[in-house]
Amino acid sequence: MSQKSFYLNNIHLGGSELFLISGPCVIEEESIMFRTAEMLKTISERLKIPVIFKSSFLKDNRSSLKYYNGPGLDEGLKMLQKIKKEFDFPVLTDIHESYQAAPVAEVCDVLQIPAYLCMQSSLVVAAAKTGKIVNIKHGQFLAPDNMKHPVQKCLDSGNDKIILTERGYTFGYNDLVVDPRSFYHLNQIGFPVVHDITHCVRKYGIPSSDARGGAREFLPVLSRTGVACGVDGVFIEAHPDPANAKCDAASQLCVYDLEEFLKPLLEIHAVVKKFEKKNNFNYK
Repeated sequence: MSQKSFYLNNIHLGGSELFLISGPCVIEEESIMFRTAEMLKTISERLKIPVIFKSSFLKDNRSSLKYYNGPGLDEGLKMLQKIKKEFDFPVLTDIHESYQAAPVAEVCDVLQIPAYLCMQSSLVVAAAKTGKIVNIKHGQFLAPDNMKHPVQKCLDSGNDKIILTERGYTFGYNDLVVDPRSFYHLNQIGFPVVHDITHCVRKYGIPSSDARGGAREFLPVLSRTGVACGVDGVFIEAHPDPANAKCDAASQLCVYDLEEFLKPLLEIHAVVKKFEKKNNFNYK
């Protein structure tokens, strides 16, 4: 199936280049945000990989009210605006309620629909009607080909600038499991596909500040699997000091390790692109 592609500034989403969505899980103090953005800028220039900066103004699904959930809409957007202006990154953040779509669209280039909320019609429609790119995360409860339904809601709302992001399945036992067939099914819907690598290694039910709350040892194999399956982009939450991050401390990648982590992914992506037309077999 032919896939739609489109541009975000000079980034060709769904084109020949692998792109990166990265940044701290949740917006923290300015020093953390700027250190991360500075390193992402360096990595982007060195590896020639386009970057979309991501961070959340609100983590509305924390497992306890005691946990930090972000600075909120107003302060969060101010920080994302600073990042955008200072580092010339397009920026992405997630929304949880329909009323957030319009103010977020004034600052952000991509509006993200969280996995748990991907079937919420009012939220998807509000995001779509802003005219901005909509990144819909694949709900861990939903068969991948059923992501055609939120996609159609976007299309029916007049927006065809859509990204689909895979982050694994949960079967009620805390682990997320990545099925490589999902990349095929999402690709068949016809829009750029992203592999959310760092969320795939979260251990739900265990606080993300607990070292047991993530399994970073699986990051290389999972990331290489997704890229080998032909994804268009990778989503890697990164932080200068993951162990002390205020959210997803057990799964974020240290931003100073990110450059070396990406090198094999870029090589694998180049091989996939080299052979995808030559090996365009009909397996049915």
